[in-house]
Amino acid sequence: MLGIVWAMENICNRVLPQVVMQAAQLNWQRILDAWPDMSEQLTEAQIHELQTIMGLSDFAAEQLCRHPNWVLPLFEGQLENLSRDSFSHELDSLLAGAVDEDQAKAILRRYRNRQMVRLAWRDFLGYSGLNESLLDLSALAEALIIGARDWLYIQMCQQYGTPCDCEGNPQPLMILGMGKLGGRELNFSSDIDLIFTFPEHGETVGGRRSQDNQQFFIRMGQRLVNLLHQVTVDGFVYRVDMRLRPYGESGPLVVSFSGLEDYYQEQGRDWERYAMVKARALGPWTGFSDELHDMLRPFVYRRYIDFSAIESLRKMKQLITQEVRRRQLTDNIKLGAGGIREVEFVVQSFQLIRGGREPALRQQSLFAAIDTLYSLGQLEYLAVDELKHSYLLLRRVENLLQAIGDNQTQTLPHHQLDWQRLCFAMEMAGEAELRTHIEDAMSKIHRYFKETVGGQEGEETSDLWTQQLWNLQDDEDADSLMAEQSVEDQGLWPAVKSWRETVVKRTIGPRGRDTLDKLMPLLLQEFTHLAQPSKAFEPVSKVLDQILTRTTYLELLYENPGARQQLVSLCLASPWIAQQLAKFPMLLDELIDPSQLYDTTSLDDYPSELRQYLLRVPEEDMEQQMEALRQFKLSQQLKIAAADVTGVLPVMQVSDHLTFLAEAIIEQVVVQAWQQVSARHGTPPHLQGDEKGFAVIGYGKAGGIELGYGSDLDLVFLHDYNRVKYPQSTETNGDRPIDIGHFYLKLAQRILHLFSTRTTSGELYEVDMRLRPSGASGLLVSEIEYFGQYQKEEAWTWEHQALVRARFLFGDNALASRFSILRAEVLGSHRDRVQLAKDVREMRIKMREHLLKVDPSNFDLKQSAGGIADIEFIAQYLVLANTEQHPELSIWSDNVRIFEVLSELELLPYLSAQYLTQAYCFLRDESHRLTLQQNVGQLPVAFVAEHAQRVVTIYEQILGE
Repeated sequence: MLGIVWAMENICNRVLPQVVMQAAQLNWQRILDAWPDMSEQLTEAQIHELQTIMGLSDFAAEQLCRHPNWVLPLFEGQLENLSRDSFSHELDSLLAGAVDEDQAKAILRRYRNRQMVRLAWRDFLGYSGLNESLLDLSALAEALIIGARDWLYIQMCQQYGTPCDCEGNPQPLMILGMGKLGGRELNFSSDIDLIFTFPEHGETVGGRRSQDNQQFFIRMGQRLVNLLHQVTVDGFVYRVDMRLRPYGESGPLVVSFSGLEDYYQEQGRDWERYAMVKARALGPWTGFSDELHDMLRPFVYRRYIDFSAIESLRKMKQLITQEVRRRQLTDNIKLGAGGIREVEFVVQSFQLIRGGREPALRQQSLFAAIDTLYSLGQLEYLAVDELKHSYLLLRRVENLLQAIGDNQTQTLPHHQLDWQRLCFAMEMAGEAELRTHIEDAMSKIHRYFKETVGGQEGEETSDLWTQQLWNLQDDEDADSLMAEQSVEDQGLWPAVKSWRETVVKRTIGPRGRDTLDKLMPLLLQEFTHLAQPSKAFEPVSKVLDQILTRTTYLELLYENPGARQQLVSLCLASPWIAQQLAKFPMLLDELIDPSQLYDTTSLDDYPSELRQYLLRVPEEDMEQQMEALRQFKLSQQLKIAAADVTGVLPVMQVSDHLTFLAEAIIEQVVVQAWQQVSARHGTPPHLQGDEKGFAVIGYGKAGGIELGYGSDLDLVFLHDYNRVKYPQSTETNGDRPIDIGHFYLKLAQRILHLFSTRTTSGELYEVDMRLRPSGASGLLVSEIEYFGQYQKEEAWTWEHQALVRARFLFGDNALASRFSILRAEVLGSHRDRVQLAKDVREMRIKMREHLLKVDPSNFDLKQSAGGIADIEFIAQYLVLANTEQHPELSIWSDNVRIFEVLSELELLPYLSAQYLTQAYCFLRDESHRLTLQQNVGQLPVAFVAEHAQRVVTIYEQILGE
């Protein structure tokens, strides 16, 4: 009580800074308009306090102006007395009167806003310490989540029956709170990371029709997220992020305990171990809570002392640093060097390493864990003291920052008003003093982080001869120095001198200039090891041109020898890579660790790697999500190209990697488009669970698993909605329902928008939809049975040729199965072989007349006689001519396996199949190589003559008149 009295007196004795006072007066006038006789009901001290909080927090001011009736109860004891247990009891009582979800949403949001005003007030004006505030915020969040869950469970059990195990025992929805929610250290405006699970499979009991438990809980999970996440006139309860669940966004929203256990035992990643350190079952503790934690413990905490955690955390920190650099985040007290995240890494590295042997370390709270580390002798008193105090300072600043406007931010303010608000609450004289304290705290944290987890340091350059070279002005002195060092390339010095003269004219600031002067001697040292240094300097200088004004990238190259080496060697090996690095400097991050650069993602891992990558970006920030997709594509393409030009990746596998990368991106684009369209209009009611009733078909290179570095995507979109099959379902089930056919059209349009929008990192893929039924004049998305009918009754021969190369890329299993059947039926249709050969031959001639533009001495890899197109037409003709008698020819869409099957069936002589395959692989490999060298797809005729002649001979034998 003495502390509260002191806080009140302290507030009354302090004067708000001028800019804060102006904000307070504006908000004060607003609340007087809503409550004219307020001044008569409050004391002078209370008016002063109310004006103070309305000047410090825009969020509190906005809510109090909307609900002035909240003010008096706050002064009647709610500020001084706060019982966390009361949150649950009050919510249960309020929600008991809710008859539908709209009422429940209103109750949850208003209760949340009222309590958040109370907590912001207590925090800003010193009624509670930071630890207490974080506990209050966490308890409120848990009460709101569990209150919403329990209300919804009752509603759904009444509607569908109660989910039970095989013995008839009711099954609950269990919710794992992750991150700071799990650790009871939630920020003021944090989003909440949740994982939904349930104990046992079974069926609902007591409903009109039983349904599978998982289906029940998935539907409940979707409605629960909507209850909390949806923005209404009262705002939202919490931004809910479900992407930490098994398999991320593409996984089911809810899995059973056994499904959770199987996933973490077989596929759990290092970053998921890190995330699980803070996982906590929310709500009243039960036997199910014990069972869930006992099940997860072996995954998180290894029985042995696990030093591999250090390297995992180091890589995670490197990813975060890259993200800060890519998004150009400055003044970020969470993700920057020495930020909040580094304290978490220090503490959690000890937890992951030793938690298997030391049960006392197995706790979600960072504060408790750091005390345990001291008691176990793992951290000295000074380290604990400095880390704790530094962490507390940054968390207090973060909490106050977010309480200003209820915004999820960790970036220091860009204007004086918010700086003065922070300084007043922190009792600092001004921005300079607070910045000094923040910088000192981050410096201490970063020092301990480097000692614990590790980091890389810059290098001294004063002893390098290239330091002299970079600073020389006189040509003769430069020539003498080069001769002394046995550098024979006469072009290097003129290139360096000329480039330096252009750099002098650029405005790059003192920090950038200093970093460049330290970097260039080290970079020049890399050139002197080459046979032709000047040849490498030109493409590297173009990359440097793009990053001169972005000092963080200059510093990256200065501090990372591996990045410098890879920059020089890759720019020398491939002008295409050099151009990519110049256009998208954020790719320089990928050069830091050569072992990672050349360790291309395994073919099966692209979807999970992309899901993990997207976890860094807020789910609701669509602009950043689109940018992240493009950055992932660019970084993965760079890894593929680097492994390609250096021979680490066999050339035969390059197209496989580029194609599987594209498939992973297609999946996420569809998921994002679906979320956006369904959030507005709902979903078609005939769908079950996670079904979308939508499919993406790849044609051409995407279908044939033959994508190149610059390939576009030939796609066709299909859906399964049929009015005859689903006569009761004509519109979507959202707040703004639309015709289901129109829903799928909007989905297709949104997908194309996500692909084609040009962001900082360019376009995602160019998409060609002209192979859809009726071409450019046809519907953007077709019903699958109509697609089959069109292919059987209206499609031209060239469209059937294209179907040979078509492959199912994304969609529900039922659609995949149906497409496979329809494709096989169309390819297996009866055809007149003479007419078919004539149609195919005429199409090939027409294509060559339109597309072949090459002089007689050169060979166009695709269109010249004996080129890639001839080989593809041979495969397509043979499939269309023989599938009726040999249905197995409809299985594959790629030419190499088509030729294998044709050979096995003796429809193509073994030697001819070998010749065609060898020629095809040779021409594709040369196409990749020429792309990386930024040359057109042509070679001297003599270079390809042997392969081309064999292809021409076989083409004439099969398709000649």
